[in-house]
Amino acid sequence: MAIAIRQLHPHFVGEVSGLDLRKPLTPQEAADVEAGMDKYAVLLFRNQDITDEQQLAFALNFGKREDARGGNIVKPQDSRLSTGLNDVSNLGKDGKPLPRDSRAHLFNLGNCLWHSDSSFRPIPAKFSLLSARVVNPKGGNTEFADMRAAYDALDDDTKAEIEDLICEHSLMYSRGSLGFLDYTDEEKEMFRPVLQRLVRTHPVHRRKSLYLSSHAGAILGMSMPEARLLLRDLTEHATQKEFVYVHKWTVHDLVMWDNRQTMHRVRRYDQSQPRDMRRATVAGTEPTVTQQAAE
Repeated sequence: MAIAIRQLHPHFVGEVSGLDLRKPLTPQEAADVEAGMDKYAVLLFRNQDITDEQQLAFALNFGKREDARGGNIVKPQDSRLSTGLNDVSNLGKDGKPLPRDSRAHLFNLGNCLWHSDSSFRPIPAKFSLLSARVVNPKGGNTEFADMRAAYDALDDDTKAEIEDLICEHSLMYSRGSLGFLDYTDEEKEMFRPVLQRLVRTHPVHRRKSLYLSSHAGAILGMSMPEARLLLRDLTEHATQKEFVYVHKWTVHDLVMWDNRQTMHRVRRYDQSQPRDMRRATVAGTEPTVTQQAAE
């Protein structure tokens, strides 16, 4: 069966049919999926009962796996997964929901803020692929915002104002906005701010998009209050209902998104019940700006 993609939102998001992700992709199928990502920025694959290994193998059609180190406070020996996937569940190593007062749980609440995966890295992520293994019975929808359409809707004066702005991104900015301020010296070094352009151009279709994230907490050459007001205003603009798709998860959904063209967030859910979500992350290939010390 040939791949077919049905658009789910006026601006973006496509639902893919005709693929079984348990099987290796042909070169043409991989090219068709990548072209779909370029166009729709978010793709939904339903009824994909896959293993961690199959999920990672699918992701590797589109680039190298991103090294998960430096993206969380959980130490490798305490990780639940050892398969190369990112654990974005609410589960501890024992498979049970994390205690409400656990440091890992409090840190992970930052995923409820609008963000782009790995914008806190010098070379941010390309694609993310999230597989729903256990769906929480209450809440937990994931929302996506089309940052291309959001950029297009800006007035010309704003586009000119932000065209060359450079932001600082750090996990300490996003978690700090929720009051998570307690870091070890090792974590402070690991989460040092990196530089990212505020406006990105897609390498294939050349559309511009806003590159926003809760990880962005400063703009070079601008006072902190002024920078945060601008970032807040742009985020408010970019996450208006007209630019947002809401995904209500069912078991074995796999959703794939382009971090260069979208933002996303998970909505609050019942933390006493398990939610097992596993993410494969395709590494980016180049920085958005030449890195220098962001201090």
